Amino acid sequence: MSWGTELWDQFDNLEKHTQWGIDVLEKYIKFVKERTEIELSYAKQLRNLSKKYQPKKNSKEEEEYRYTSTRAFLATLNEMNDYAGQHEVISENMTSLITVELTRYVQELKQERKSHFHDGRKAQQHIETCWKQLEASKRRFERDCKEADRAQQYFEKMDADINVTKADVEKARQQAQLRHQMAEDSKAEYSSTLQKFNSEQHEHYYTHIPNIFQKIQEMEERRIVRIGESMKTFAEVDRQVIPIIGKCLDEITKAAESVDHKNDSQMVIEAFKSGFEPPGDVDFEDFTQPMKRTVSESSLSNSRGDGKSEPKFGSKSKGKLWPFIKKNKLMSLLTSPHQPPPPPPASASPSAVPNGPQSPKQQKEPLSHRFNEFMTSKPKIHCFRSLKRGGAGPEDFSNLPPEQRRKKLQQKVDELNRDIQKEMDSRDALTKMKDVYIKNPQMGDAASVDHRLAELGQNIEKLRLEVQKFEGWLAEVEGRLPARSEQPRRQSGVYEAQNASGVNSCAQDRESPDGSYTEEQSQETEMKVPATDFDDEFDDEEPLPTIGTCKALYTFEGQNEGTISVAEGEMLYVIEEDKGDGWTRIRRNEDEEGYVPTSYVEVYLDKNAKDVHKPLQKISE
Repeated sequence: MSWGTELWDQFDNLEKHTQWGIDVLEKYIKFVKERTEIELSYAKQLRNLSKKYQPKKNSKEEEEYRYTSTRAFLATLNEMNDYAGQHEVISENMTSLITVELTRYVQELKQERKSHFHDGRKAQQHIETCWKQLEASKRRFERDCKEADRAQQYFEKMDADINVTKADVEKARQQAQLRHQMAEDSKAEYSSTLQKFNSEQHEHYYTHIPNIFQKIQEMEERRIVRIGESMKTFAEVDRQVIPIIGKCLDEITKAAESVDHKNDSQMVIEAFKSGFEPPGDVDFEDFTQPMKRTVSESSLSNSRGDGKSEPKFGSKSKGKLWPFIKKNKLMSLLTSPHQPPPPPPASASPSAVPNGPQSPKQQKEPLSHRFNEFMTSKPKIHCFRSLKRGGAGPEDFSNLPPEQRRKKLQQKVDELNRDIQKEMDSRDALTKMKDVYIKNPQMGDAASVDHRLAELGQNIEKLRLEVQKFEGWLAEVEGRLPARSEQPRRQSGVYEAQNASGVNSCAQDRESPDGSYTEEQSQETEMKVPATDFDDEFDDEEPLPTIGTCKALYTFEGQNEGTISVAEGEMLYVIEEDKGDGWTRIRRNEDEEGYVPTSYVEVYLDKNAKDVHKPLQKISE
């Protein structure tokens, strides 16, 4: 089966077919190129997706990835990143093995095809030239034959005519002979040209054209084989990355199987456990007895009929339910308004309004509801003394519940131990370097590292003191040591001063994550630290200093717990500015203080206004 013998007369069709084959090859190259672009785009989108959901460094999200479920999700993100890398490999391999190779092959194929069809056209033109020569020789021979016949007829006519002279007859005879000779020469030439054409034609159709068409056939078959190999490579490139993609999927499956709901639940306990005990039962308060109403050690507060703050407790021997917080301040937290303040009245005088502006009305909630609300809301202020100082949390994490405090202290101890190990490694390295300098003075001066060694020694000593300090706090939390006042005096003077200041400044502000306090924790604390010292500290505490005065622009009826009623034009003291919630804390006298809407008063801040009565007297005058 050969194109040269079977398709000897289909030169034009073969030219069209081979051009179509090149077009198909170029179309396949374009297809592969677009596939590589899709793979790159897909890989880029996968990487962006993985990056989008990666936890941000030094953020709350990073802490959430300690659970097995979130760690499995993080492993999935990492595997998806590797999965995207395999698609990039597919794109790169297809580009190098298919697109680039086929593009170069198409250029070579076009040149080869052009050369073959150029040879075919040249052979075609040669046979056409031979045919034209044959036709010309044939026409000349035909013409000469006709001329010879006419000359012969003319001679015979002249020879039969008796009136014609002998000379004219002889002339006609010579002309006829000449024409016959020319016809014979044309015949010989025509015969020779015909033989030559037949030879050329046979060689053309049986030698030249078959050879050219055979080359074209081989070229086309190579193109077909090449595109088939490219398609196979197309599949192999995908197949090569399947094992790696399979490993990525296996890792995702393995990460999913590592999710442990029990472990995550335990980690939630470790993260949020406060170490407090639930509050005990509330004692029955018998109001039928003719005695002064008191607060039981297990009760939260007295029954309140209005929004005024409670009177101070005179006795220090009364049991305290919440450690280190005075009862009137605790009730202030309990009764602080939880709703936005009402807008000021539209008119200038509240008399224009029949009922006058009032605080947001709500039904009086039972004490148990207020207690539940207090349990579920974390107070903004952990320590009143820290509010006065304006500082952050204490160094010993005493503002945290026992369990959380223990974890923080343990983390701090571990961190300090790691720092000590680093400093000791540096010191050992410098010591070895000094020994080398001593043995080989030409390598360096041994005295040059003494200053650095001294610094490292000081740093190690400071870190060890810090470790001892935090270990003492940790031992106290874990119950391995007595209270701080009875600890061995192994720490430095600075450490002891910090301990003393920590005890006196809300160091024992025990607060659970939900803002609740328990009687059991209070009792435990009283066992560790003498209660009388802290009773004196908080009972003798001065009231919050005034930071200015204010004038009531409108009458406000403080019907909610934690608010205070004021009359229009009344002058009062400001003890706490508006924190952004629309309420300002004011004081009328030592026993009456509460919140009023900021829009109802005109505030005059005066940092030097610490006296309780003189500023109001001056303003009233």
